[in-house]
Amino acid sequence: MNVVNVALPVPLARTFDYFLPANTIIPAIGGRVLVTFGQRQAIGIVTAICYHSDVALNKLKPIIKVLDSVSLFSNSLWRILNWAIGYYHYPVGEVLFHALPVMLRQGKPAEIAPLWQWFATEQGLHTQLDSLLKRAPKQHYALTLLMRRPVYRHQVGELLLSAPALQALRVKGLCDLRPKKIDVRDWRPGFGINLKRMRLSTEQAKAVEAIRSTNDCFVTWLLAGVTGSGKTEVYLTVLEDILFQGKQALVLVPEIGLTPQITARFRERFNAPVEVLHSRLNDRQRLAVWLKARRGECAIVIGTRSALFTPFAQLGIIVIDEEHDSSYKQHEGWLYHARDLAVILARENNIPIILGSATPSLETIYNVQQKKYRQLTLSNRPGHTECVTRQLLDMKTLPMTKNGFLVPLIDKMSKHLQAGNQVMLFLNRRGFAPVLLCHECGWIAECQFCNHYYTLHQQYRKLRCHHCNNQRLLPYQCFQCGTTQLVAIGLGTEQLEAVLTPLFPDIPVTRIDRDTTAHFGAFENYLAQVQRGGARILIGTEMLVKGHDFPDVTLVTLLDVDGALFSSNFRATERFAQLYTQVAGYAGREGKKGEVLLQTHHPEHPFLQKLLHNNYMDFANQMLDERRQADLPPFTNHILFRADDRDNRQALLFLDQLCQLLDSSPLRDNNLWLMGPIPTLDHKRGGRFRWQLLLSHPSRSHLQRLIVVSLPLINNLSHASKVKWWLDVDPLDV
Repeated sequence: MNVVNVALPVPLARTFDYFLPANTIIPAIGGRVLVTFGQRQAIGIVTAICYHSDVALNKLKPIIKVLDSVSLFSNSLWRILNWAIGYYHYPVGEVLFHALPVMLRQGKPAEIAPLWQWFATEQGLHTQLDSLLKRAPKQHYALTLLMRRPVYRHQVGELLLSAPALQALRVKGLCDLRPKKIDVRDWRPGFGINLKRMRLSTEQAKAVEAIRSTNDCFVTWLLAGVTGSGKTEVYLTVLEDILFQGKQALVLVPEIGLTPQITARFRERFNAPVEVLHSRLNDRQRLAVWLKARRGECAIVIGTRSALFTPFAQLGIIVIDEEHDSSYKQHEGWLYHARDLAVILARENNIPIILGSATPSLETIYNVQQKKYRQLTLSNRPGHTECVTRQLLDMKTLPMTKNGFLVPLIDKMSKHLQAGNQVMLFLNRRGFAPVLLCHECGWIAECQFCNHYYTLHQQYRKLRCHHCNNQRLLPYQCFQCGTTQLVAIGLGTEQLEAVLTPLFPDIPVTRIDRDTTAHFGAFENYLAQVQRGGARILIGTEMLVKGHDFPDVTLVTLLDVDGALFSSNFRATERFAQLYTQVAGYAGREGKKGEVLLQTHHPEHPFLQKLLHNNYMDFANQMLDERRQADLPPFTNHILFRADDRDNRQALLFLDQLCQLLDSSPLRDNNLWLMGPIPTLDHKRGGRFRWQLLLSHPSRSHLQRLIVVSLPLINNLSHASKVKWWLDVDPLDV
């Protein structure tokens, strides 16, 4: 009797055994089956087929139905998913199902659904229209059209046809619906280049030549290019050879907002199908792209983090744009890093991978130094030389307007706007104000589910918690003393827009943050307005500065830089240096003179002085030296255990037990550092209290062995069942 190991989407680190009834087709490893699990039916993924089980054979449940005769995963993707299960210590079923489109998780067929077509029947083709449908003009129009040609169901609205009229014709036997199967379309015979490519600079040409020399083998390339140096043109030129060979390409970007711009560039260049894959597509659209890539019908897939799990017929290259961006790290559920998995996927496929960034992560720079990666540098912007001045604005000594703006900043803005240029103000804090305070008694509006203050959103008359998404109506009086003297403290992008609009009444103000771009297409509309040129004030959070091109921006101001100077997260300085470099890169393009201003209360701070007088790579090397001295990543490796509860006791007790367990492990050595348990910075979120325990060790393999040995013992701890706990391998937020 065949025993089938099945992975189910449940939070258990195991598979389940079922038997295959006689006369049932053998399921594919990596294919889906329908099984009984508890009192319900569930979709599972086959991980192995064998002839024995630890469970008595007469107690095994049967496979109800085999859904796939072939694996849903390519061989290379199947291998890296199984590797990731062990590396990230996450349940096998949840990892495998994470890599599938939602409709496949629900058991839908792994094929593109046929298109339904309205057509005139034999009776309808020989009908005397004027006599039969004289008093039914909508039916008359519909049948007239169908006599000429069939109409797909999705075209009904476009052709102004009436659905009730078509149904009435169908009842009369004059028309009907039929499925039209979609044939596989091969893009390769007609592939070509739509436009002549730009003339490459010497640095770009050298980079292209180097990458092309490794088209048939695995190499990880770091393309380190300053903002505006033409990294995308290098991607496009390299892809020409890959696509001419009939191979496919995967391009990952960190944010959905970047996909329209980069997709337009790729579609403009190549006469080949370019598909987009991200969470704003509906389930049917995502399945369609997944299937097209698997069948080889598309040449390029451009997507965000989860597009990494797309199966390709013949993948030839992977590009990770803005590789340093923390958005590539999953922050809920399976906490994988898409950039790191992409490197492993490239290795499994024996293909090159390009990591592009103006501000590479310290881990990537370290891997270059260790000769695991190869670096290519684009140090110049093609066509012109950089002319940008940088200045710190001391908020302690400079005069301010009654609205809280530095007078020199307003003067600078006026000067640039009068010249017909654009001004960018960066503030990574959306909403009107981060605090609502009672002027009389000092009460502060605090989220009842978190230990964080509510953010005031004046436009919606609401208080919102940016940590747990709880919101409430804006109160008219203090909940503590009853006074109506409520005051907004601090500055957010919404307030910034409200203050600047009357100061510059004739200048358009564009605010780009998650509040203004929530509706589909809003982000693209804003970018189109900005890129039409002319004097304009841009206000935005971090999403504004990721990979977009604003050639008319000549003044860039970072309004709040002091948060990075005193953060408890050791990565804060690296992230701010990356952000500053990216934002500053927008000033002074197209040969225009640019200025970058940083507002701070601490202009003498060594970090700011280093940042101002060094380029990013020099600064990054200094940060690496500091990390080496402090035994911080990438010179050591971290695994973070987190636990939460509702009474603020059980999580601490559980992590205390876990700490003792790890401390007494036979694999414990003098290089292992255990820190905690301590409260997380967001100690209370969504009504639950969060604690953490950090493990640090110079050897990644030793740390992994320690976890593998310890995990089976953790659930036996007396407090394990009283908390929700999880672990984060290579955490970014520590």
